Amino acid sequence: MSPICNSCSPNVAMWENVPYHPSMKISFPPDARASRSVARKINEAGGEAYLIGGCVRDLCLGRAPKDYDVATSLPPEAILTIFPGANETGKSFGVMRVRSHGSEIEVATFRRDGPYSDGRRPDFVEFTSLKEDILRRDFTVNALAADVETGEVIDHSGGLDDLAKKIIRAVGKPEARFEEDRLRLIRAVRFAHVLGFTIEPGTWNALRALAKKISSVAMERVADELTKILCCVPSGAGIRLLDESGLLEVILPEVTRMKNVAQPEQFHPEGDVFIHTCLVMDQLKPDPSPAVAWAALLHDVGKPDTFMVTDRIRFHGHAELGARMCRKIGRRFRLSNAVIDRMHDVILEHQKFGDIDKMRPGRLKRWAAMPHFEELLEVHRADCAGSHADMSAYETACAALDEIRRLAAMPAKIVNGELLIELGLEAGPSFREIIEEAYEAQLEGRINTRDDGIAWVRIRSIVP
Repeated sequence: MSPICNSCSPNVAMWENVPYHPSMKISFPPDARASRSVARKINEAGGEAYLIGGCVRDLCLGRAPKDYDVATSLPPEAILTIFPGANETGKSFGVMRVRSHGSEIEVATFRRDGPYSDGRRPDFVEFTSLKEDILRRDFTVNALAADVETGEVIDHSGGLDDLAKKIIRAVGKPEARFEEDRLRLIRAVRFAHVLGFTIEPGTWNALRALAKKISSVAMERVADELTKILCCVPSGAGIRLLDESGLLEVILPEVTRMKNVAQPEQFHPEGDVFIHTCLVMDQLKPDPSPAVAWAALLHDVGKPDTFMVTDRIRFHGHAELGARMCRKIGRRFRLSNAVIDRMHDVILEHQKFGDIDKMRPGRLKRWAAMPHFEELLEVHRADCAGSHADMSAYETACAALDEIRRLAAMPAKIVNGELLIELGLEAGPSFREIIEEAYEAQLEGRINTRDDGIAWVRIRSIVP
């Protein structure tokens, strides 16, 4: 067990004169029961335990925390004694995971971090005091603790002042905080965007100076932060902030290439492809799925490489190219196959709405019944809202989707492979085309029974 270290780090001295806010108290919602129960047991065993970090920040802001973390004076061995069977995966960093009331609570020993040689994790940790634990954290608004009984907020870094001023400020020297864990570069942007805060000038300048170092961070970690930005509408504001910080060019050069790519004014009066993309992101409905958010961001990613001027500016094949590009980008960020497949389908088909008035009713209904159609429709709606604002194709598609929803399920195909073989056709590549054409006729009400299907096949002169 490492000894408790009572000496002050440089950051402690830096914040010695920050005013304390003894009057600040928070109320705990019912879902904090598990974490408070864990903290109480630690306190009853002679230790100190507090709620800490983002959950305290959110409760101060009146937001619902996604999870609750506990910080304690007791080392991992003592936590294991109080909670036999606790998950020891993070024990070397003083972190244990404890089950309580059906939830898993992260319990971390107060610690001071050693050097960060890899720009991600400390080489070693030393167990220390609550104050030093608070002052090793990333941003002041996250460097808050709360007494689990009284709700009193403990602030040694000026986090409550920054919450009141709506500021994201690094704890201590920004350059040091970012160099310790370079993921904090994009986390600063994420917190500013999600909370609607501004980034304090010193922190902002350090972020911009170190932006290129985000390339050393594992892409799946970056993707997690980026997805949170994209799914927080109006997410165009988050993209603009990433761009201004210099991070976007490093992590998504395909998006910054959209800048200054002109578009035909009659369809895109808003400006170039990058401006349009940001406006589309702003127009998404709240809490989009990751697939919708990523597809909206990348729906025109193929335009820079397909730009041409004929009778007007055109982008022939940009949807097809964009769909291929999104697969490469998705794999680079290690997104799930499900998200990659869905955003690929949405990007590939987002131009089809331009021909919706030419579609036969059966084909439109079949399209509206596809698994990705609702997400495709949301990207199309935002696409229109972020450009010409003509919603006629969207309204037509919504009507088709509503009709499909009225059906408990799409009816089974009357004309299928079994029927065609029975009628004397040999199985082959033409089967699918015949079956799909017959199904469109069925959806249009021209085929209602098996006999109708047989008659339709014969009238089409497919069989004698």
